[in-house]
Amino acid sequence: MHKPPKRPVNGVLLLDKPQGLSSNTALQKARRLYRAEKAGHTGVLDPLATGLLPVCFGEAAKFAQYLLDADKAYTATLKLGEATATGDAEGETVATAPANISPAAFQTACRALTGKIRQVPPMFSALKHEGKPLYEYARKGITIERKARDIEIYSINIRSFAPPAAVIDVRCSKGTYIRTLSEDIAKHTGTFAHLTALRRTETAGFTIAQSHTLEALEALSEGERDTLLLPCDALVQHLPAAVISEQAADMLQKGQRPQFDGQTAALPLRIYRENGAFIGLAEPHEGRLKAVRLMNTAQ
Repeated sequence: MHKPPKRPVNGVLLLDKPQGLSSNTALQKARRLYRAEKAGHTGVLDPLATGLLPVCFGEAAKFAQYLLDADKAYTATLKLGEATATGDAEGETVATAPANISPAAFQTACRALTGKIRQVPPMFSALKHEGKPLYEYARKGITIERKARDIEIYSINIRSFAPPAAVIDVRCSKGTYIRTLSEDIAKHTGTFAHLTALRRTETAGFTIAQSHTLEALEALSEGERDTLLLPCDALVQHLPAAVISEQAADMLQKGQRPQFDGQTAALPLRIYRENGAFIGLAEPHEGRLKAVRLMNTAQ
């Protein structure tokens, strides 16, 4: 069967990843639908998890790091009274305890884990040790020592509480493992817990309401799908912007450092031509602009 040719596609697709697919499988399905030459995602969701998975096509991948560093929000469903090997419903049960917790005790535990905390990443995670993800060691029964990391839980709101089930909304910094958070909340109340469902609802200011399912995308024409893509600079809207002359823009794109009398703070600026085209990111440095990441194509 003849495969349609790939094409250069630049932009960001906010995908609503379904349960049961790995992030990479979901990415490849979206890539095929768009016939995109290049694609990458921003932060992995477990196969069990659903929700917001920004997919970067083409030049947008250059700015994906800014989504990896962003704050996130999740809705998590916990089953209290049972611990599993993986911290979610895919692992076998390894411990049980009564789950007759009062709403007040659960609320107190959630409060105790709000704010700046240290968290040990789970063994069933994609963190690398000597080039291999931790879950590969975990599947062989090998435990690798992990260092606690500083994270921040901005808020935990209890959506519903009917033991052994509880549903919470969590807003958190990058690097937070909701499976571990759920286990720690349970530990505070003297029991165990694992996740039965997890949905990412926000990342970097994007919300689940803006996302599209694979099924919805499949039902559209290629032209209609293209209109759903956000521009590459959607990933860096939190950075300040600067408009430079056509001459300065040409110099920057040729690897030169044009004069720049604007902002002097050493953080990247979003750089635009006078016609509004996004060029990329550059830093002011000693009265000149130094390229950080530039587009290879006019937008």
